[in-house]
Amino acid sequence: MVTPPSVPDPTVPDDIVELEVGAIAAGGGCVARGPDGRVIFVRHSLPGERVRARITSETTSFLRADAIEILEPSADRVAPLCPHAGPGRCGGCDFQHVALPAQRKLKEDLIAEQLTRVGGVDLRVVVEDVGGAPEGLAWRTRVSFAVDREGLVGFRRHRSHDIEPVTTCPIATDGVNAADVSSVNWTGARQLEVLASPDGGPPVVLVETGKQRLDGLPDIEVGLVWKGRTLRAPDHVTFDVLGNRFDVRAGVFWQVHPRAAAVLTTAVLDGLAPKSGERVADLYAGAGLFTVALARAVGPTGVVTAVERSGPAIADLKRNTSSLAHVEVLRADVSPGVVARRLGRPDLVVLDPARAGAGRDVLTALCALDPAPRRIAYVSCEPAPFARDLKQLLAAGWTLESLRAFDLFPMTEHVELVGILARPQR
Repeated sequence: MVTPPSVPDPTVPDDIVELEVGAIAAGGGCVARGPDGRVIFVRHSLPGERVRARITSETTSFLRADAIEILEPSADRVAPLCPHAGPGRCGGCDFQHVALPAQRKLKEDLIAEQLTRVGGVDLRVVVEDVGGAPEGLAWRTRVSFAVDREGLVGFRRHRSHDIEPVTTCPIATDGVNAADVSSVNWTGARQLEVLASPDGGPPVVLVETGKQRLDGLPDIEVGLVWKGRTLRAPDHVTFDVLGNRFDVRAGVFWQVHPRAAAVLTTAVLDGLAPKSGERVADLYAGAGLFTVALARAVGPTGVVTAVERSGPAIADLKRNTSSLAHVEVLRADVSPGVVARRLGRPDLVVLDPARAGAGRDVLTALCALDPAPRRIAYVSCEPAPFARDLKQLLAAGWTLESLRAFDLFPMTEHVELVGILARPQR
Protein backbone atom coordinates (compact mmCIF):
# COMPACT_ATOMS: atom_id res chain seq x y z
CA MET A 1 0.00 0.00 0.00
CA VAL A 2 1.36 3.38 -1.04
CA THR A 3 1.25 6.07 1.62
CA PRO A 4 0.03 9.37 0.11
CA PRO A 5 2.37 12.30 0.58
CA SER A 6 1.59 14.40 3.58
CA VAL A 7 -0.03 17.76 2.95
CA PRO A 8 1.37 20.60 5.08
CA ASP A 9 -1.07 22.39 7.33
CA PRO A 10 -2.23 25.76 5.97
CA THR A 11 -0.08 28.69 7.03
CA VAL A 12 -2.11 31.16 9.08
CA PRO A 13 -1.53 34.50 10.85
CA ASP A 14 0.90 34.38 13.80
CA ASP A 15 2.66 31.31 12.40
CA ILE A 16 6.44 31.63 12.25
CA VAL A 17 7.95 30.09 9.13
CA GLU A 18 11.40 29.83 7.59
CA LEU A 19 11.51 31.24 4.06
CA GLU A 20 13.82 31.66 1.08
CA VAL A 21 13.12 35.19 -0.14
CA GLY A 22 12.78 35.99 -3.85
CA ALA A 23 12.29 39.13 -5.93
CA ILE A 24 11.05 42.51 -4.73
CA ALA A 25 7.32 43.15 -5.15
CA ALA A 26 5.12 46.24 -5.18
CA GLY A 27 4.23 47.20 -1.63
CA GLY A 28 7.73 47.15 -0.18
CA GLY A 29 8.11 43.43 0.50
CA CYS A 30 9.71 40.50 -1.29
CA VAL A 31 8.05 37.37 -2.66
CA ALA A 32 8.42 33.97 -1.00
CA ARG A 33 6.56 30.65 -0.99
CA GLY A 34 5.17 29.33 2.27
CA PRO A 35 5.23 25.73 3.45
CA ASP A 36 1.73 25.27 2.04
CA GLY A 37 2.78 26.67 -1.36
CA ARG A 38 1.02 30.00 -1.07
CA VAL A 39 2.67 33.29 -2.00
CA ILE A 40 3.93 35.35 0.96
CA PHE A 41 4.94 39.01 0.71
CA VAL A 42 7.68 39.51 3.28
CA ARG A 43 8.48 43.00 4.59
CA HIS A 44 11.90 43.85 6.08
CA SER A 45 13.56 41.29 3.82
CA LEU A 46 15.80 41.40 0.74
CA PRO A 47 16.04 39.19 -2.36
CA GLY A 48 18.18 36.11 -1.74
CA GLU A 49 17.89 36.14 2.05
CA ARG A 50 16.81 33.26 4.26
CA VAL A 51 14.63 34.51 7.10
CA ARG A 52 12.29 33.53 9.86
CA ALA A 53 9.06 35.42 9.35
CA ARG A 54 5.84 35.92 11.30
CA ILE A 55 2.67 35.76 9.25
CA THR A 56 0.77 39.02 9.87
CA SER A 57 -2.33 38.64 7.67
CA GLU A 58 -3.88 36.61 4.90
CA THR A 59 -6.17 37.08 1.92
CA THR A 60 -7.82 34.49 -0.30
CA SER A 61 -4.79 34.46 -2.60
CA PHE A 62 -1.69 35.38 -0.56
CA LEU A 63 -0.20 36.01 2.88
CA ARG A 64 1.74 38.92 4.38
CA ALA A 65 4.62 38.53 6.81
CA ASP A 66 7.39 40.38 8.65
CA ALA A 67 10.95 39.05 8.67
CA ILE A 68 11.76 38.84 12.39
CA GLU A 69 15.11 37.04 12.15
CA ILE A 70 17.63 37.15 9.31
CA LEU A 71 19.30 33.74 9.00
CA GLU A 72 21.31 34.49 5.84
CA PRO A 73 21.55 38.26 5.22
CA SER A 74 22.03 39.97 1.88
CA ALA A 75 25.21 41.96 1.31
CA ASP A 76 22.90 44.95 0.73
CA ARG A 77 21.45 44.83 4.25
CA VAL A 78 22.32 47.66 6.65
CA ALA A 79 21.24 48.65 10.14
CA PRO A 80 18.20 50.97 9.96
CA LEU A 81 19.02 54.60 10.72
CA CYS A 82 15.55 55.17 12.18
CA PRO A 83 14.79 53.81 15.69
CA HIS A 84 11.14 53.34 14.68
CA ALA A 85 11.84 51.03 11.74
CA GLY A 86 11.29 47.28 11.91
CA PRO A 87 8.62 44.62 12.29
CA GLY A 88 5.52 45.91 14.05
CA ARG A 89 6.84 49.47 14.13
CA CYS A 90 6.28 52.55 11.91
CA GLY A 91 4.80 51.66 8.52
CA GLY A 92 6.22 54.66 6.67
CA CYS A 93 9.57 53.42 5.33
CA ASP A 94 9.97 50.21 3.34
CA PHE A 95 13.74 50.22 2.83
CA GLN A 96 15.41 51.45 6.03
CA HIS A 97 17.29 48.13 6.11
CA VAL A 98 18.63 48.51 2.55
CA ALA A 99 21.79 50.33 1.42
CA LEU A 100 20.94 53.36 -0.75
CA PRO A 101 22.46 52.06 -4.02
CA ALA A 102 20.58 48.79 -3.53
CA GLN A 103 17.35 50.72 -2.87
CA ARG A 104 17.63 52.28 -6.32
CA LYS A 105 18.36 48.89 -7.89
CA LEU A 106 15.22 47.46 -6.26
CA LYS A 107 13.20 50.36 -7.65
CA GLU A 108 14.65 49.72 -11.09
CA ASP A 109 13.54 46.10 -10.76
CA LEU A 110 10.03 47.20 -9.75
CA ILE A 111 9.71 49.60 -12.67
CA ALA A 112 10.95 47.01 -15.16
CA GLU A 113 8.56 44.37 -13.79
CA GLN A 114 5.54 46.70 -13.97
CA LEU A 115 6.42 47.93 -17.46
CA THR A 116 6.70 44.34 -18.69
CA ARG A 117 3.76 42.78 -16.84
CA VAL A 118 1.27 45.67 -17.04
CA GLY A 119 2.48 47.70 -20.01
CA GLY A 120 3.92 45.03 -22.26
CA VAL A 121 7.11 47.09 -22.62
CA ASP A 122 10.57 45.54 -22.27
CA LEU A 123 12.51 48.48 -20.86
CA ARG A 124 14.82 49.13 -17.94
CA VAL A 125 15.58 52.62 -16.66
CA VAL A 126 18.16 53.95 -14.22
CA VAL A 127 16.78 55.48 -11.03
CA GLU A 128 18.63 58.78 -10.75
CA ASP A 129 19.95 60.13 -7.46
CA VAL A 130 18.86 63.77 -7.12
CA GLY A 131 20.92 64.59 -4.01
CA GLY A 132 19.58 66.73 -1.20
CA ALA A 133 18.97 63.77 1.12
CA PRO A 134 22.18 62.86 2.99
CA GLU A 135 22.15 59.13 3.79
CA GLY A 136 18.59 59.07 2.45
CA LEU A 137 17.34 61.25 5.34
CA ALA A 138 16.01 64.77 6.00
CA TRP A 139 14.10 65.15 2.72
CA ARG A 140 10.37 65.21 3.47
CA THR A 141 9.04 68.78 3.49
CA ARG A 142 5.51 67.53 4.21
CA VAL A 143 4.66 64.83 6.75
CA SER A 144 1.30 63.46 7.95
CA PHE A 145 1.07 62.45 11.62
CA ALA A 146 -1.68 60.38 13.18
CA VAL A 147 -3.28 61.39 16.50
CA ASP A 148 -4.81 58.95 18.98
CA ARG A 149 -7.87 59.54 21.17
CA GLU A 150 -5.72 60.90 23.97
CA GLY A 151 -4.20 63.52 21.65
CA LEU A 152 -0.78 61.83 21.33
CA VAL A 153 1.08 62.08 18.01
CA GLY A 154 2.90 59.45 15.96
CA PHE A 155 2.75 57.33 12.80
CA ARG A 156 0.49 54.42 11.94
CA ARG A 157 2.09 51.04 12.23
CA HIS A 158 2.04 49.02 9.03
CA ARG A 159 -1.52 48.10 8.00
CA SER A 160 -2.77 49.07 11.45
CA HIS A 161 -4.65 51.82 13.26
CA ASP A 162 -2.16 51.54 16.14
CA ILE A 163 0.18 54.48 16.55
CA GLU A 164 3.96 54.41 16.89
CA PRO A 165 4.81 57.42 19.11
CA VAL A 166 7.41 59.59 17.36
CA THR A 167 9.19 62.74 18.46
CA THR A 168 11.52 63.18 15.46
CA CYS A 169 11.21 61.66 12.00
CA PRO A 170 14.63 61.04 10.40
CA ILE A 171 13.36 61.40 6.82
CA ALA A 172 11.62 64.72 7.59
CA THR A 173 13.40 68.02 7.06
CA ASP A 174 14.62 70.08 9.98
CA GLY A 175 11.77 72.50 9.30
CA VAL A 176 9.14 69.78 9.75
CA ASN A 177 10.78 68.42 12.89
CA ALA A 178 11.09 71.98 14.24
CA ALA A 179 7.29 72.14 14.38
CA ASP A 180 7.64 69.78 17.37
CA VAL A 181 4.02 68.65 17.08
CA SER A 182 4.59 65.69 19.43
CA SER A 183 5.46 68.03 22.33
CA VAL A 184 1.85 69.11 22.89
CA ASN A 185 -1.53 67.44 23.20
CA TRP A 186 -3.86 67.46 20.19
CA THR A 187 -7.09 66.20 21.75
CA GLY A 188 -9.86 66.30 19.17
CA ALA A 189 -7.55 65.99 16.17
CA ARG A 190 -7.33 62.86 14.02
CA GLN A 191 -4.44 63.81 11.76
CA LEU A 192 -1.85 66.57 11.35
CA GLU A 193 -0.12 67.50 8.12
CA VAL A 194 3.05 69.52 8.67
CA LEU A 195 4.42 71.55 5.77
CA ALA A 196 7.73 73.40 5.86
CA SER A 197 9.79 75.19 3.23
CA PRO A 198 13.41 74.02 2.88
CA ASP A 199 14.29 77.71 2.56
CA GLY A 200 13.23 78.52 6.13
CA GLY A 201 10.21 80.21 7.68
CA PRO A 202 7.72 78.84 10.20
CA PRO A 203 6.07 75.50 9.40
CA VAL A 204 2.32 75.23 8.90
CA VAL A 205 0.11 72.54 10.42
CA LEU A 206 -3.13 71.45 8.77
CA VAL A 207 -5.37 69.95 11.44
CA GLU A 208 -8.02 67.36 10.57
CA THR A 209 -10.64 66.66 13.22
CA GLY A 210 -13.56 65.08 11.38
CA LYS A 211 -16.74 66.07 13.19
CA GLN A 212 -14.90 66.94 16.38
CA ARG A 213 -13.61 70.32 17.45
CA LEU A 214 -10.02 71.11 18.26
CA ASP A 215 -9.60 71.37 22.03
CA GLY A 216 -7.81 74.73 22.13
CA LEU A 217 -4.78 75.97 20.20
CA PRO A 218 -1.49 74.23 21.05
CA ASP A 219 1.29 76.48 22.33
CA ILE A 220 3.87 75.92 19.59
CA GLU A 221 5.22 78.37 17.03
CA VAL A 222 3.51 77.15 13.87
CA GLY A 223 0.82 78.33 11.51
CA LEU A 224 -2.47 76.51 11.97
CA VAL A 225 -5.18 75.74 9.41
CA TRP A 226 -8.41 73.96 10.32
CA LYS A 227 -11.44 73.29 8.08
CA GLY A 228 -10.11 75.74 5.53
CA ARG A 229 -9.76 78.53 8.10
CA THR A 230 -6.52 80.11 9.24
CA LEU A 231 -6.42 79.84 13.02
CA ARG A 232 -2.91 81.22 13.25
CA ALA A 233 -0.77 82.74 10.51
CA PRO A 234 0.98 81.79 8.33
CA ASP A 235 -1.28 79.44 6.38
CA HIS A 236 1.13 78.80 3.51
CA VAL A 237 4.82 78.27 2.83
CA THR A 238 6.97 79.60 0.00
CA PHE A 239 9.13 77.62 -2.42
CA ASP A 240 11.63 78.94 -4.96
CA VAL A 241 11.90 76.81 -8.09
CA LEU A 242 14.32 77.83 -10.83
CA GLY A 243 13.86 81.49 -9.94
CA ASN A 244 10.05 81.31 -9.69
CA ARG A 245 8.27 81.86 -6.38
CA PHE A 246 5.40 79.59 -5.35
CA ASP A 247 3.08 80.08 -2.39
CA VAL A 248 1.55 76.77 -1.31
CA ARG A 249 -1.23 76.60 1.26
CA ALA A 250 -1.38 73.78 3.78
CA GLY A 251 -3.30 70.87 2.27
CA VAL A 252 -2.43 71.70 -1.36
CA PHE A 253 -0.30 69.11 -3.15
CA TRP A 254 3.38 69.92 -3.60
CA GLN A 255 6.34 67.64 -4.23
CA VAL A 256 7.83 66.62 -0.86
CA HIS A 257 11.51 66.29 -1.75
CA PRO A 258 13.29 69.68 -1.59
CA ARG A 259 14.83 69.17 -5.04
CA ALA A 260 11.87 67.45 -6.68
CA ALA A 261 10.15 70.55 -8.07
CA ALA A 262 13.26 71.76 -9.90
CA VAL A 263 14.28 68.28 -11.10
CA LEU A 264 10.84 67.44 -12.48
CA THR A 265 10.34 70.87 -14.06
CA THR A 266 13.67 70.56 -15.84
CA ALA A 267 12.84 67.03 -17.02
CA VAL A 268 9.45 68.16 -18.39
CA LEU A 269 10.90 71.20 -20.15
CA ASP A 270 13.80 69.21 -21.62
CA GLY A 271 11.45 66.49 -22.85
CA LEU A 272 8.74 68.72 -24.31
CA ALA A 273 11.08 71.37 -25.76
CA PRO A 274 8.32 74.04 -25.81
CA LYS A 275 8.55 76.71 -28.49
CA SER A 276 7.56 80.37 -28.40
CA GLY A 277 3.89 80.81 -29.26
CA GLU A 278 2.81 77.22 -28.64
CA ARG A 279 -0.36 76.20 -26.84
CA VAL A 280 0.04 73.94 -23.79
CA ALA A 281 -2.46 72.02 -21.62
CA ASP A 282 -1.31 71.38 -18.05
CA LEU A 283 -3.69 68.75 -16.68
CA TYR A 284 -3.88 68.16 -12.91
CA ALA A 285 -2.02 71.48 -12.52
CA GLY A 286 -2.07 71.74 -8.71
CA ALA A 287 -0.42 74.93 -7.47
CA GLY A 288 1.06 75.63 -10.90
CA LEU A 289 4.56 74.14 -10.79
CA PHE A 290 4.65 73.17 -14.48
CA THR A 291 2.20 75.88 -15.54
CA VAL A 292 4.56 78.70 -14.61
CA ALA A 293 7.62 77.15 -16.28
CA LEU A 294 5.70 76.36 -19.46
CA ALA A 295 4.14 79.82 -19.61
CA ARG A 296 7.58 81.41 -19.43
CA ALA A 297 8.84 79.01 -22.10
CA VAL A 298 6.07 79.69 -24.67
CA GLY A 299 6.06 83.41 -23.91
CA PRO A 300 3.20 85.93 -24.16
CA THR A 301 2.31 84.81 -27.70
CA GLY A 302 1.58 81.32 -26.41
CA VAL A 303 -1.18 80.00 -24.15
CA VAL A 304 -1.13 77.62 -21.18
CA THR A 305 -4.46 76.14 -20.05
CA ALA A 306 -4.13 74.82 -16.48
CA VAL A 307 -6.83 72.39 -15.34
CA GLU A 308 -7.30 71.68 -11.63
CA ARG A 309 -10.35 70.66 -9.58
CA SER A 310 -9.32 71.51 -6.00
CA GLY A 311 -10.53 74.88 -4.70
CA PRO A 312 -7.51 75.56 -2.44
CA ALA A 313 -5.14 74.50 -5.24
CA ILE A 314 -6.94 76.78 -7.70
CA ALA A 315 -6.42 79.71 -5.32
CA ASP A 316 -2.69 78.99 -5.16
CA LEU A 317 -2.55 78.40 -8.93
CA LYS A 318 -4.12 81.79 -9.65
CA ARG A 319 -1.82 83.54 -7.21
CA ASN A 320 1.28 81.85 -8.57
CA THR A 321 0.38 82.73 -12.18
CA SER A 322 -1.02 86.22 -11.53
CA SER A 323 1.75 87.92 -13.53
CA LEU A 324 1.28 85.64 -16.55
CA ALA A 325 -1.64 86.96 -18.57
CA HIS A 326 -1.42 84.12 -21.10
CA VAL A 327 -2.30 81.46 -18.49
CA GLU A 328 -5.91 80.26 -18.53
CA VAL A 329 -7.00 78.65 -15.24
CA LEU A 330 -9.86 76.18 -15.53
CA ARG A 331 -11.43 74.71 -12.41
CA ALA A 332 -12.70 71.30 -13.44
CA ASP A 333 -12.10 67.59 -13.21
CA VAL A 334 -9.82 66.28 -15.92
CA SER A 335 -12.57 64.50 -17.85
CA PRO A 336 -13.08 63.36 -21.44
CA GLY A 337 -15.42 66.31 -21.99
CA VAL A 338 -12.87 68.83 -20.74
CA VAL A 339 -10.14 67.29 -22.91
CA ALA A 340 -12.37 67.24 -25.99
CA ARG A 341 -13.97 70.69 -25.67
CA ARG A 342 -12.02 72.97 -23.32
CA LEU A 343 -8.35 72.68 -24.27
CA GLY A 344 -8.45 74.02 -27.82
CA ARG A 345 -5.73 72.43 -29.93
CA PRO A 346 -2.74 72.06 -27.63
CA ASP A 347 0.70 71.52 -29.10
CA LEU A 348 1.94 70.04 -25.80
CA VAL A 349 0.25 68.30 -22.88
CA VAL A 350 1.42 67.63 -19.34
CA LEU A 351 -0.26 64.81 -17.41
CA ASP A 352 0.52 64.73 -13.69
CA PRO A 353 -2.36 62.70 -12.25
CA ALA A 354 -2.86 61.29 -8.79
CA ARG A 355 -1.60 57.78 -7.99
CA ALA A 356 -4.46 56.08 -9.84
CA GLY A 357 -3.25 57.51 -13.17
CA ALA A 358 -5.10 59.33 -15.95
CA GLY A 359 -7.25 56.37 -16.94
CA ARG A 360 -8.71 54.98 -20.14
CA ASP A 361 -11.47 57.54 -20.78
CA VAL A 362 -9.23 60.61 -20.44
CA LEU A 363 -6.53 59.04 -22.60
CA THR A 364 -9.08 58.05 -25.24
CA ALA A 365 -10.22 61.68 -25.44
CA LEU A 366 -6.61 62.86 -25.57
CA CYS A 367 -5.78 60.45 -28.40
CA ALA A 368 -8.82 61.72 -30.34
CA LEU A 369 -7.58 65.33 -30.48
CA ASP A 370 -7.05 66.44 -34.05
CA PRO A 371 -4.43 67.53 -34.69
CA ALA A 372 -2.68 65.46 -32.05
CA PRO A 373 -0.43 67.30 -29.60
CA ARG A 374 3.24 67.28 -30.60
CA ARG A 375 4.33 65.71 -27.33
CA ILE A 376 2.94 64.53 -23.99
CA ALA A 377 4.88 64.61 -20.72
CA TYR A 378 3.48 62.05 -18.27
CA VAL A 379 4.62 62.50 -14.65
CA SER A 380 3.81 59.64 -12.29
CA CYS A 381 4.70 58.37 -8.82
CA GLU A 382 3.17 54.91 -9.42
CA PRO A 383 4.78 52.57 -11.99
CA ALA A 384 1.75 50.26 -12.36
CA PRO A 385 -0.86 52.89 -13.40
CA PHE A 386 1.80 54.58 -15.54
CA ALA A 387 2.50 51.28 -17.30
CA ARG A 388 -1.21 50.69 -17.85
CA ASP A 389 -1.72 54.16 -19.36
CA LEU A 390 1.48 53.86 -21.39
CA LYS A 391 0.17 50.65 -22.96
CA GLN A 392 -2.94 52.48 -24.15
CA LEU A 393 -0.96 55.38 -25.61
CA LEU A 394 1.45 53.05 -27.41
CA ALA A 395 -1.48 51.07 -28.84
CA ALA A 396 -2.86 54.36 -30.19
CA GLY A 397 0.38 54.94 -32.09
CA TRP A 398 2.26 57.21 -29.69
CA THR A 399 6.01 56.68 -29.30
CA LEU A 400 7.84 56.66 -25.98
CA GLU A 401 10.77 58.97 -26.71
CA SER A 402 12.28 58.84 -23.23
CA LEU A 403 11.60 57.62 -19.72
CA ARG A 404 13.43 58.88 -16.65
CA ALA A 405 13.11 57.78 -13.04
CA PHE A 406 14.08 59.86 -10.01
CA ASP A 407 14.75 58.75 -6.44
CA LEU A 408 12.58 61.40 -4.78
CA PHE A 409 11.51 59.09 -1.92
CA PRO A 410 14.60 57.50 -0.31
CA MET A 411 13.97 54.76 2.26
CA THR A 412 10.67 53.89 0.55
CA GLU A 413 9.70 51.82 -2.48
CA HIS A 414 8.31 54.89 -4.24
CA VAL A 415 9.84 56.51 -7.30
CA GLU A 416 8.89 59.32 -9.70
CA LEU A 417 8.70 58.77 -13.46
CA VAL A 418 8.71 61.27 -16.32
CA GLY A 419 7.80 59.80 -19.69
CA ILE A 420 7.91 61.81 -22.92
CA LEU A 421 5.69 60.59 -25.77
CA ALA A 422 5.64 61.78 -29.39
CA ARG A 423 2.45 61.90 -31.43
CA PRO A 424 1.56 59.22 -33.97
CA GLN A 425 2.83 59.67 -37.50
CA ARG A 426 -0.18 59.98 -39.78
